[in-house]
Amino acid sequence: MANLGHTYSVYVDDNYHYQDESARYKLGDYATLDGAVAACEAVVDQFLKDEVAMDQTAAQRYAAYTGFGPDPFIVTDDPSAGHPPFSAWNYARERCHEG
Repeated sequence: MANLGHTYSVYVDDNYHYQDESARYKLGDYATLDGAVAACEAVVDQFLKDEVAMDQTAAQRYAAYTGFGPDPFIVTDDPSAGHPPFSAWNYARERCHEG
């Protein structure tokens, strides 16, 4: 996707500390929406790989993610990026069902 001067900033919340902005951190700024989405996906994938047992059901894996995992999101001034540009929960659900 073309940048056209837009900024794509990725922040990460902590599902365990829901709505606690002091637990939030900025992962980085990205030149493209695709780069920001890839960074968000990597955060979710790393948690699922490192913290969630593969022998659990998809529902158990997803519950572990939504209860304790990182929740990356994108802040951008690009109106064509969608709202929200990325849903970590939707992505995690898909990944949990993939196994």
